[in-house]
Order: sequence, then structure tokens, then C-alpha cells
Amino acid sequence: MTPAEWTRPEHVVETLRRKWTSGRYLTAAAGGHPFEPIGVPLKGPTAADALQHYEQALAWAQCWAPDRNPHLRIQTKSIGGRNGTPSNTVPARAWVDTRDRLWTLLRVTTQVDRFHTLHEQTARQDPGIARWMADHPMKVLAHAADWHRLVRTTCWIRDHDTEAVYLREIDTPGVDTKFIETNKGILAELLDCVLPESRVNTSAPKSDLVARYGFRTKPIYIRLRYLGTSPLPFSELTVRAEELADWSLGVRTVFVLENEITYLSLPPVPDAIAILGSGYAAALLRHLPWLDDVDLCYWGDIDTHGFAILDQVRGRFPHTTSLLMDRATLLAHESHWGQEKTQARGGLTHLTPEEAHLDRDLRTGVYRPHLRLEQERIAITAVREALTRHQG
Repeated sequence: MTPAEWTRPEHVVETLRRKWTSGRYLTAAAGGHPFEPIGVPLKGPTAADALQHYEQALAWAQCWAPDRNPHLRIQTKSIGGRNGTPSNTVPARAWVDTRDRLWTLLRVTTQVDRFHTLHEQTARQDPGIARWMADHPMKVLAHAADWHRLVRTTCWIRDHDTEAVYLREIDTPGVDTKFIETNKGILAELLDCVLPESRVNTSAPKSDLVARYGFRTKPIYIRLRYLGTSPLPFSELTVRAEELADWSLGVRTVFVLENEITYLSLPPVPDAIAILGSGYAAALLRHLPWLDDVDLCYWGDIDTHGFAILDQVRGRFPHTTSLLMDRATLLAHESHWGQEKTQARGGLTHLTPEEAHLDRDLRTGVYRPHLRLEQERIAITAVREALTRHQG
């Protein structure tokens, strides 16, 4: 073994620091476990090394002198003494005998004191959080500056019915939405610890505090306009989905579109409304059970995403028909073809045979790779003719 491979005091500190970083030392201290002296074996010169590298071996032994390592106890061993070689006593193991010496050696006394103070204070507010702290001391130290606010926030959520409030309504000193957003990772860990299982939606990610802990969500709005005579003093509405669910609009036909300009430019159709899906038609429409009783027509882009949305809508409303999502429309507008950046997943089960055939051709690039025809590129004459045919 060369002198460069011999263990030096800084190597012992590095070894102990790695274990400190894992949190094991603070966890034991927080749990009240008696301290067991820590021994670190030392790699040093053999008898042959001492003869070959005498000066380096002497310097190495001196670097372990007690006055140079006041926080370590050095255990020695004898080497040599055989075959005429001289016998020497060399350091064999470095010991740390007390926690105070360990903290001082690692220069973490201030951090340890900070942790113990936070731990004791938190135990008075929520013993469950204190137990979590003992298991995750390094996370506590990483958030020490904000710890009191984190605990107050956790306790506030623990003590309130989240289904009745928005996340914005958490009312505790020094805590606002930005603070919660910045610290949602650590908050999720604390909340998982203190809340009963019934209040934690484990299927929601920890990054989504609203879904995971049942806070009120922003209402879903549905935008619609009358294509015929409106019974109201306005032709267009944006309504909460939960309110629209119980309000029958008294129309025979409902058209669902994804593009705003197309939605706004639809020609008049008696006894009909248009709903703007904006790419989320399936999620919006499921809130409206009265769609079961109307002529429901979906018009999306001719691409894999358009057919995927149609498939989802028809999965909830099997009577849904499609408008201008056929092969003839696609081929008639070749000069307006575009490209779909990425394709939607396949495995669609609610398309008609004709729709499924066209969707398959789009996926395999029969006409062109990643082909799409956006609905706003379809000639208005074709739109009027399709609406006329749809009305019978």
C-alpha cells in the first residue's frame, strides 16, 4: 500500500460526514437512543511499508497525535517484530466517544441545536409531525428557515374541512399561495403523515395539493351560443358546468366544436346551440346529462387527436354523430392540409367503421405522414352544406 492510500484525519471526517448527511445520527439523537461510540478503521503502513517509507510512515503516525485530534480517540496496534523487523505501534482505528465530540468534529453543533429546538417546539403542536421529523432530520434542516410556517400550514389543513375551502383560503400568519406552491413537496410529506387515510387521495400526485387533499377546485365553465333564436336576452353564455347540468336549454341539436373561430362563425341553425370544447370536449360534456336527450354532433379536426376526442365523447354519449370528419372532406381540401406535431394514442373503440378506417390511415401515413386538416380550413360552403344535410 502506498502512502497516498493511508487514511488521514480528513478522511475520517469525510466518512462520518457522509453518515451525518444520511440523517442517521440526528435520528438516533431525536429518538433518545444512547450514543454508541463510532469506530472508523484506519488504513496505514504495514511493517514492510514502514521500512520502505520510513519518513512518510513517521509523519503519518504523528498526524494522529491526540493534540492534533482532540475529538478522536486513537486505538493502536503493533506491526512488525517478526523475521528481524522492528516492532512499531501505529494507529489502527479512530473512535468518537460522545455525541458532543461528533457534532464538534463535524462542525454541526449549530445545526444540531437548531434541529432539537424545532423538534421540541413542534412536538407541542403535533406529535405526529415530531415523529416524522425524527425520521427525516435533514429535510427539517433544509427547511429550517420556514419550518414554523410549514407546521402552521399543516396544522391549519389538519383542523379544517378542505372540501369547503380553496387552497387560497388557508389563513395562517406568513402563509400565502406562493409560499404553499414553493413548498408543496415538503407540505405533502407532512400532510401524508398527519392526515387520516380518508383525507388523502393517494392516486393524485404530491405536486397537486388540491386533488390530493380534497380542496375545492376551480369551477368548470362551459361556453355556448344559440345558433337559432335565443330565448334569453343574449345569444352567448359562459356558465358553470354544475349549474348548466340542471338547466335544460330546450334545443333539439347541440354541436360541439374545438376551434373558437369556427364556433363563432357557424351559420344559423334553428333550434340548436354550439358548445366550445377547446380540446376538452369529453371532460366538459360529461357534466351535462341532458345531452342524452338531444341530437349531439361533434366536429373536430381531421387528425388523430380529433378522432380521439370523438371516441371519448361517444364513449359517454353513444348517439353522438360526427360532422365533416370523413374521407371525402379530407380529400376535397388537400390544398389546406397541415401536419400534426404528435399523434394521439390509438386503441379507439367508439368510432364507426368509416371513422376508424380513416383514423388508421392517418396514423400509418397513407396520404402523408402526420396529416391533419384543421376545421377552420374547411370551406364555409362545405360547412353550410353539411349543416343542411344534418338537419335532414
